[in-house]
Amino acid sequence: MLDANRLRVLVEVARAGSITAAAERLSFTPPALSQQLAKLERELGCALLERGRNGVRLTEAGRVLLDHGERVLGELREAERAVRATLGQHPSTLSLGAFASAGTTLLPSALAEFRRAHPHVRLALSDVEPPDGYGLVTSGDLDLLITHCYPGTELPSATGLRRERLLTDPLMLVLPDGHPAIDKPRITLADLADEEWICGAPGIHNRIALETAAAEAGVEVTVAYETRDYEVTLALIRAGVGIGLVPATILRTHPEHQWHAHQLSGTDLARTIFLVYRPRLPEPVAAMAATLRDAARRALA
Repeated sequence: MLDANRLRVLVEVARAGSITAAAERLSFTPPALSQQLAKLERELGCALLERGRNGVRLTEAGRVLLDHGERVLGELREAERAVRATLGQHPSTLSLGAFASAGTTLLPSALAEFRRAHPHVRLALSDVEPPDGYGLVTSGDLDLLITHCYPGTELPSATGLRRERLLTDPLMLVLPDGHPAIDKPRITLADLADEEWICGAPGIHNRIALETAAAEAGVEVTVAYETRDYEVTLALIRAGVGIGLVPATILRTHPEHQWHAHQLSGTDLARTIFLVYRPRLPEPVAAMAATLRDAARRALA
C-alpha cells in the first residue's frame, strides 16, 4: 500500500513546480524530499516526474497519481475531522480560496458577518485565480473555493466536488465622460468597432470574453491597454484613454465618477461566480457557505 506521506510530497511538488519550493513549504531539505519521491517511484515501478532546469513536470503516471493523491488526502482529513467531532472537538480554522476581485465585492461583508457569529474560528484566505484551486479543495487544503467562469472559457472538472452557482455577474460596458455613445439608448459592439479597449492580455478570462462576443457579432476589437486589474481599468477609463467591460459587482463598490456604465445590446455578457466544496459540509464550513450565499444575494440587490 502506498504511503500517504509520500503522496503528500508528490502533491506539494506538483503544486510548487519544483522540489526546492515544495521542500521549503513542507520544512524538508530538498535531498530528503527527493528521497521520498524516489521511494514512491520505486514502489510503483515508474517515473512520476520529469526533472529539468526550470523545475519538474508530472509524467502521465504522475498526473494520474496526483488526482488520486489529492482525493486520498482529502478523505484522511475528513476522517480525522469526523472523529474529532464525535469527541466534541470542532475545527478552529477555516480556509477559503478566492479570486482577487471577490476580495473587494463578496468577501468583506461575508467575512465580517461570519467573524461576529463565530469569533473562535480563525479564518485563512488565499488568492487563487481560476481555473486553479479545485485540487486544493479535493485534498482538504481549502474548505471553500470561490471561483468564476467567463464567456468563452470552460469550467474545470469538479469530480468528487460540489460546484454551486452563487451569482451571475453582468459584464457592463464602461465609457468615460464625454464619450459620444453615452446618451445612446442602445449600444452594440458594432457601434464600438473603432474604439480602443482596456482588458487583459491574450488568454486572460475577460479578454477571451470580449473576443468571443466580438467574433459572434462579426466585429474586430482593438485592445490598446492590457491589464487584468479592474481598478486599473476604471482608472484608465476615467482618464479617457479607452473603454472596457467591468463586472457589475465591482462597479457597485465605486461611485460613478467620470465614467458611465451601460448594458451592451445584442449580448448577455456575464461572468458566473461559483462556490466549490467537498460533498459533506461540516460546521463551521456550512455556516460560512450560507453566509457567502447571503452576500451573493445582496451583491446586486
